Order: sequence, then structure tokens, then C-alpha cells
Amino acid sequence: MRLKSIKLAGFKSFVDPTVAHFPTNLSAVVGPNGCGKSNVIDAVRWVMGESSAKNLRGESMTDVIFNGSTGRKPVSLASIELVFDNSDGGLGGEYAAFSEISIKRLVTRDARSDYFLNGTRCRRKDITDIFLGTGLGPRSYAIIEQGMISRLIEARPEELRVYIEEAAGISRYKERRRDTETRMRHTRENLERLSDIREELDRQLQHLERQAQSAEKYREYKQEELQIKADLLALRWRVLQQQAQSYEAIMQQQTLELESVQTTWQHAESQLEIQRLERREHADRHQRAQQEYYRIGSEISRLEQQMQHLREREIQLNHDLQEAETSRQQALEHVQGDSEELEVLLGRIVELEPELVQLQTSLEERQQALMQAERAMAEWQQGWEAFNSSASQHRQQAEVQQSRLQQLEQSLKRARERWQRLQLEQADMAQHAPEEDVELLEAQMQELHQQQDISTDKVEDLQQQVRGQRDANHALGQRLDQRRQSLQQLKGRLASLLALQQAALGENQATLAWQRRVGESPVALLAEKIQVNSPWEKAVEAVLGPMLQAMLVDGKVLESFSAEDMQQGQLSLVHLEPVGSPESWPEDALAHQVMPSGLGIWLGSVRCAASVDDAIRQRDMLAPGTCWVTTEGLMVGQSWVQWRGQAHDDAGILQRQHEIAALQQTIAELQEEIDQGEEELQEGREHLAEQEQAREDAARQAAETSRQRGLRMADLSAKQVRLEQSMARRQRIQGEMSEVQLHQQGDEQAYEDSRHALDLALEHMAADAQQREILLAQRDGLRQGVELARQVQREARDALQSLTLQLQQYRSREQAARRAAERAEENVRQLQDRCEHLRQLLMELEQSPAPREEALQQWLQERVRAEEQVAVAADTLAKLDAGMQKLEQQRTEAGRLAQGLRDQLTTQRLAWQDACTRQQTLVDQLQELGWIMADVEPGVAADAEESLWQERLDKLGQRIQRLGAINLAAIDEYQQHKERKTYLDAQNADLEQALETLENAIRKIDRETRTLFKDTFDRVNQGFQALFPKVFGGGHAYIELTGDDLLEAGVAIMARPPGKRNSTIHLLSGGEKALTALSLVFSIFSLNPAPFCMLDEVDAPLDDANVGRFARLVEEMSEQVQFIYITHNKLAMEMAHQLMGVTMHEPGVSRLVSVNVEEAARLAAE
Repeated sequence: MRLKSIKLAGFKSFVDPTVAHFPTNLSAVVGPNGCGKSNVIDAVRWVMGESSAKNLRGESMTDVIFNGSTGRKPVSLASIELVFDNSDGGLGGEYAAFSEISIKRLVTRDARSDYFLNGTRCRRKDITDIFLGTGLGPRSYAIIEQGMISRLIEARPEELRVYIEEAAGISRYKERRRDTETRMRHTRENLERLSDIREELDRQLQHLERQAQSAEKYREYKQEELQIKADLLALRWRVLQQQAQSYEAIMQQQTLELESVQTTWQHAESQLEIQRLERREHADRHQRAQQEYYRIGSEISRLEQQMQHLREREIQLNHDLQEAETSRQQALEHVQGDSEELEVLLGRIVELEPELVQLQTSLEERQQALMQAERAMAEWQQGWEAFNSSASQHRQQAEVQQSRLQQLEQSLKRARERWQRLQLEQADMAQHAPEEDVELLEAQMQELHQQQDISTDKVEDLQQQVRGQRDANHALGQRLDQRRQSLQQLKGRLASLLALQQAALGENQATLAWQRRVGESPVALLAEKIQVNSPWEKAVEAVLGPMLQAMLVDGKVLESFSAEDMQQGQLSLVHLEPVGSPESWPEDALAHQVMPSGLGIWLGSVRCAASVDDAIRQRDMLAPGTCWVTTEGLMVGQSWVQWRGQAHDDAGILQRQHEIAALQQTIAELQEEIDQGEEELQEGREHLAEQEQAREDAARQAAETSRQRGLRMADLSAKQVRLEQSMARRQRIQGEMSEVQLHQQGDEQAYEDSRHALDLALEHMAADAQQREILLAQRDGLRQGVELARQVQREARDALQSLTLQLQQYRSREQAARRAAERAEENVRQLQDRCEHLRQLLMELEQSPAPREEALQQWLQERVRAEEQVAVAADTLAKLDAGMQKLEQQRTEAGRLAQGLRDQLTTQRLAWQDACTRQQTLVDQLQELGWIMADVEPGVAADAEESLWQERLDKLGQRIQRLGAINLAAIDEYQQHKERKTYLDAQNADLEQALETLENAIRKIDRETRTLFKDTFDRVNQGFQALFPKVFGGGHAYIELTGDDLLEAGVAIMARPPGKRNSTIHLLSGGEKALTALSLVFSIFSLNPAPFCMLDEVDAPLDDANVGRFARLVEEMSEQVQFIYITHNKLAMEMAHQLMGVTMHEPGVSRLVSVNVEEAARLAAE
């Protein structure tokens, strides 16, 4: 497997979509500092799952998104995609069938990060699992960034151990071990929580058993308490019944006295209405006399004001004419001064213009001379750059060929040694070839993986269903509680309204006597059958008054009415028979707002008014026998107003009846909703119990599947690693031997070519030295000529600018003077026109006739006569007002007496209504206890006393209180807790068994990890000891463990370069440390080569000699591993098969320029 390409978009400085292709095994990324080269390596590290912004040289993960530049806006997301060539099946398992693997990561400004594997969204863990054991990862030895070499050398033994583990391929074991330990920790935590719950359940079961016994006794006491409360409520109801009958007798006597006083009030009201009509006629006469008087006075005032206005107008016009003449003279003087200044400025401009033309000509000549001098200098500079380019190429060619000769000599030597080493290793592996069959384990793992995914999804779905059902049940229960509370409130309100309505419409003694005499069964009242459109209820009550309590009968019943019925007291009977047609009523008649139409006999002559003000204002429009009525119940006639107020006995009957009907409908609907909701809640509870049981079954199945899969995974991983390593190494050895033979032949031919090219480059360098001296002498003379031409041109430009500025100032002043002169002339013309206009107005004023004094005298005489007429009318009104005041006093006295009787009647009625309401409240309370008053009250003894029953109730309450707090649900709770305890005991046993299984899996993973780590450590140590002398040309190095525990022991590096006795790597120089680190990394590569390796300026601390060794080492390793490295060193660049340049032509934006070195060399040769 190898890295095929990287696709960048919006990542750091790569804002535009960019694709970096890597067709060869040696690709170098070059470019100046700060151009974005390291961002390529950051992109690979980021897409492989790097989660630390610090390791990506940022403060947060969103810092990888392009943040804008001087010419670009910030982008909203960053995307990186790695494309791997997997045609050799380097990625085994389920990905072996894919010839190309695509891994993509995308991040947005809101820090949301998404991963994609072959275009399918996946988790970060899925990405990291793919590279476990391959040497690849966000922080593996395959990606070596700036400074990482020094950190590798300075790393603590525990940190250095990580690289050996990655090479051994046991990182996947450690990951699985961590997962297993996490599951074990969670299992132990679950066991602890389960143990606490079981202990708590034991305590609760003991407590609930005692509570259940108390609950049984409590139920017996409560049943007895309900019976006593019911008897007590019946006794109180009986007392209130007696009080209500007493109030009814008093109300009948007060009603008769009120009717007598109302007759006196109505007589006074009729006399007062006659006096009002007479006064209205005289008031109209008085008003007409006053209007005539005011009209004459207004005409006199108008004539006097007209005469005064003409005199003031003449004075003002003379004053305005004098001011206009003065202003005109001043304007003429300004015009003359502006003309003189304009002539002076024009003369000065004419003098300066020839001088300006002369200076412009001189400046153009000197600019031409400067351009010629600069052109000569530019031509010299082009020649100099061409010479430098040629000389640099000659020098570079010589250096390249010298270095290449040294590399070729070493390469030939390494090729021979490598050929011998590969032959020995091939023979050794042929004798010890591992052959293990893993197909059975892979099939078992695949089946268990599918079963685990299905079980996990099922548990999650069931958990979501349980949570949703529990929330739905809770919400439904809350809604039911709210509806029950609303129902109780509505029932209480309905009971109060029914009691009030029954009190207002209740049958009196006269009504009952009449029904007994005529043999009529109880009949409906008018108030119960009438229907009124809103908001005219109060208006109908005000008009009908006591008739609302009338009984509805037919015509025959009315014919049987006799004088005997009048002796029983107040009695109202009504037969609703249509009288006249609705078309005969006024359009605004109150009868149109009422059903049935038989009420038109009372309401057809009553008209509806929109407001009180409209009714008062329009009372004169009423026909005899009609009146206005408002929505508030105010009645207005031609000569009377009636307002019964809010305390009369018929107030609110119709509105109350309407509210009662609405409440009854609402209560019925709400009760139906409650019944339906209780059924839904019961179904929801049963469904919740089924879902919880299914969830527990699925959880146990998922745990067992996970345990089996963990055991199979450990076996399969160990066998796959050993088999893959053996097969991969055989293939690499065979390929390496062929490559070594071909490479050796090519190096021999290249050595001869480089020797000839070096001699030719040295001859060119000698000729370049003589040409450089000649060009430098020419440069000094050209520089002096350019400076002199610039000085002369600058002096001419300054003189021209000074004169141009002075001429512009004179021209600006000339334009300002010209505009001022034009404004002054316009002002003179306007003032001349004003003077002519004022003279014309004065002539017209002198010719207009003055008002006549005779007309004024005539109007004064008319005003005297009008005053006499007003006085006579006022005297007549005063006499009428005195008579009306006397009648008003008589009516007021009668009204006061009537109001006093009404207040007394209202007080008695309220007391009666209160007694009835309290009776109904007692009935409701008894119904809440589950009893009916008609059943309880007869069973209570006639001589029963309320105090004795209350004493019995108090004693029983004390016995209940001595029981203390009672849990009525204790019996059911006890059974439920007992069942839950049994279930938790079974679950505890399952968890203990699962914990033991996980501990066995951990021990097995540890055994295989120790074996694999020890084998890998020994092989890396052998490779390190063999590679170190090759890099340094001698010396000795090795690695050792810092402890005895193979699972935790760190790794230390010991190195001794040729001629030194250093014992540890920390005593080496910077270059020696870097080469030692590279030797260790390449030793790991030789053991478990990663698909590719990325190096970020790791050759920076090396000198040319060490860079050459590093280049040869990388080139040798490139036969097995794909290298992508960033460098500034020429020797490292020459080694690359492909050069990829990173430029930043646009500030803040990086772009790629790729060059295939081998292809370029072939084209050059052709």
C-alpha cells in the first residue's frame, strides 16, 4: 500500500482545491520559509485523527480552516482527503478487496468534524483502527516533523517504547486492552451501584412490610370517618333549610310595601314629564332670541375690524417702499466694486500663462534624459542577471556532480553488501516459513461482529422507546391532573351559579298555591326559555324585570285566573303568543335580539342604543310609548330615565343562565377527555412494562455476544500479525534482490557520466570569473549618470508645480469675483421690481371705498331690540324651573323610600341565597364523599345534635393521627420491590460472570503482547546495531530495556560513534543525535515498514557530509518505503525523483508546482 495523492481544500494556507500527486517513492517538497510546506504534513496528520490543536500548530481545531488574507475572505470549512493505492492488498481484512482506499476529514467553523471512509461517513475510531499495526497514525514514527528527531532523542524511555510497540503491531492489542479495561471498570461500577441498590431494597422491604399493616388499619378508620362526616353534613343542611324558609316569609312582606311606594313615584314622574315638555318649548324660544342677539353683535364687530385693518395696511406699505429704495442703492455700489476686482485678476492670469508653458517644455526634456539613463541601467541589469544565472548553473553543476560521484561510490558498495544480506535472509526464511490458517477465525469474528451490531442497535432502539414511552406517560398524567383540577373548579362554579339562579327564579308561596289550585305540574319559567343575543342580556332584564320569573302557560290557563288567586300574594303568568309581525317593529327594536318572537309585545317598542350618550341625545326622536335601552340596562324615555343599578333582584339572570349552559357543556366535554386520557394512560403503562422487559433481554444478549467477540478477536489478531509479517517479508526480499541488481548496473554507468560532466563545469567556471569583473566596472558609471539626471528632473518639476499652484489660485479668485458680480446684478433687479409692486399697492389702497358709518349705526339699534326679547324669555324659564324643582323633590322622596325597601329586600334575598348556596355546598361535599343527601338526611335522627357528631369525628381523627404517616400504597409497593429485588439478584450474577470473562481476556492479551514485544525489540535492536555503523562509518549502538516488566519497561538508546566513548545518546553532538535517531527509525522501518514516511526538514541540523549519508540512507530505504520529505538542502533535492514546489505568489495563499525529475531529465536528454 502507498500514498497516491492528497486533496486539500480550505486547509490552512491551501484555500483553493489542490491535489498533490505522489507517483514515485521519492518525492521532495521545496519552497521558501513560510510558504506552507509543513501544512502538507499537518494535513496528513490531521486526517489520520489528530485531536490536539497544539500538535497542528494551532490553539483550536478550527484554526486549520483558512482564516482569510489581504485579498481573500475566510472560508467556512476545511477538507483533506488521502487516497491510498491498495492494489497489493496491504490493508487486509474487509479492505483487501479494495484497490484504492479513500480517507477524508471535514471540519466547519462550529468545530464539527466528520470522517469519511471510501465516501461513507464513519467514526474517528474507524480511521485509527485501519492503521493500527501498520506504523501509520497521527503520532507514529512514520511522520517525523520539525524538531521530532530531537524530541525522539530526548524522549524518556517510556515515550520511546511507543515506537517499538507500533513497529511490533501491538498498538491494536493495547487499544483493545484499554477497551476491555474500560468495560471492566464500567462493569465494576455497575456492580457497586447494583450492590447499593440491592441493600437499599432490603431496607425498604422491611420498612414496607410494617407500613402495609398500618395501612390496613388506616383504611378501617377512614371508612368510619366518612360515615360520620356524611351524617354531620346532613345535620348542617337541615339547619340551613329552616333558615331559608324564614327568609322567604320576610321577603314576601317587603315586596308588598315596595309596590305601594313605587306607585307614588310613578305619579310624580308623570307630572314632572308634563312640566319638562312645556319648559322645552320656552327654552327653544329663549335660545332663538339669544342666537339673533349674538348674530347682530358679530356683524358690528366685523365692520369695526375692517376699518381698522385698512388704516394699518397703508402705514406698512409706505415703510416697505422706503426700505426697498435704500437696499437698491447699496446693491448698485457692490456691482461696481466687483467689476474693478475682476479686471485686475484677469490681467495677472494673462502674465503668468506664457511662463507656465516654458516650464512644462523644460520638464519634458529633462524627463526624457532621465528615461534614457534608466533604460541603459536596466539593460545592464538584465545582462548581469543573465550572467549570474549562467554562472550559478555552472557552479551548481560542478557541486552536483561532485556529490553525485561520492553517492555513486557508496551506493555501489551498499548494493553488494545488501545482495549478500538478502540471500542469507531468504535462505533462513525458507527453513522457518509460518503456515497458519485464519479463515475460520475470521468467519467467526465477522458473524459475532454482525450479531453485536444488531444487539447494540436493538438495545439502543428499545432504550429510546422506553424513554419516549415513560415521557409520554408522565406528560399524559400531568395533563390528566390538570384536567381533573379544572373539572373540580368548573363544578364548584356551576354549583354556585345554579344556587344563585335557583334563588333568583325560585317559586314563592303564591306560585305553589296557584299550582295546587289549578292542578298544574311544575312548569318552565320565562327566564329559562328565553334566548338573547350578546350583549343585550342586561337590556332585556331591565325591560322585563319581574316578568322573567313568570311561568309559561297556555291561553286556557290564563282564562281560569280569578280573584282568589290574587289573595295568595305575588304571581306572574305569561302566554307567549305572537302579536303583530316583526316587520312592524323598528329596525333597532330589542325584540330582534330575542327569541321567541312572542316577546315582541314587550320588546317591540323598545329600541337599542349604542351608548348612554346616544340614548340621551336621541330621546326627542322617540315616538309615544317607546323608549331607548343600552347594553348596560339604562332605559331612556322622552321625559324619563330609569337605571335600576346592579343590586336589583333580577340583575344577571339571563347572563347567568347563559354561563350555566356553557359550563355544563364544558364539564361534559372535559369529563369525556378525562375518561379517554385514563384509558390511554393505562395502555401506556402496560406498553412501558413490555418495553422494559424486552430491553433487559436484549442487553443480556448483547453482553454475551461482546464477551465471545473479545475472545475471538484476541486469537485472530495474534495469528494475523504473524502470518502477514512473514508473507510480506518474503515478497519484499524477492523484489529487493531484483532491484539491487538493476540499481548496481545503473550506478556504474552514471558514475562515468558524472565524471565527464564535472570536467566540463570546471572549465565554464574559470571563464565566468573574468566576465564578472568587466560587468561590475560598467555598473558604477551607469549609476552616476542616473543620479545626475534625477536631480535635474526634480528641480524642474518643483518649479513647474509652484507656478501651476499660483496660477490656479488667481483663476479661482477670478471665478469667485465673477459669480459675486452676477449675484449683485440679480439683487438690483429684484429690488427694482419690489419698489414698483409696493407703489402699485398704495395706489389701489387709496382708491378703495371706506365702510359706511350708517350701516354700523343701524346694526347697533337692532342689538338693543334683541336684548329685550332675551330678557322676557329668561323670566319665563325661571318660573317653569321653580315648579319642576318642587315635583323633583316629591319624586326623590318616593325614590328614597323605594330604595330603602329594595335594600332591605336585597339583604334578605342575599341571606336566603347564602343559605341556599351553603346548602348546595354541603350537598356537593357529600357527593364528593360518595353519598347523596336524599339518602343520608332521612337516616339522621330528628333530635340529633351537631356537637355530639363533631365530638365523635374528633376522637376518630385523633386515633388516625396516632397512626402517624401512612403509606396507602405500601402493599403494592412491597410486592413491586420484592419482584425488583429478584431481578437485580439475577443481574448481579450475570455481571460477575462477565467480569471474570473480561479478566481472562486481559490475561491472554498480556501474554501475547509480551511475546510479540520481546520478539520485535530483539529484531529492532539487531537492525539498529547493523545500520548504525553504516551511517557513521563505524562505531556501535544498541537499545536496552529499563525494567523487567515487558508490558511497562521503557527503552533506552546507547550509541558510540567512531573514536568516541560516549555511553548514552545525550552526550552526542546535534548532528550525531539526528543521525542516531534516523538510524533507529529506519531500523524500525526495515522490520515493519510503514506504507509511507514523511520527513519535515530532518536534515536541517546536518552538515553536507552527513546530509549525503542521510540522502543515501533514504534512497536505499525508498526501495521498500515511499518517502515524502521537506528540505532546503540541494543534495536532498537531487536525490528526489519528483520535486514539488510550494509557492506563495499571492500573500497568505499556497500553491503547488510539481516536477518529475526523471521525466525532466529524459526530456532534456532528448
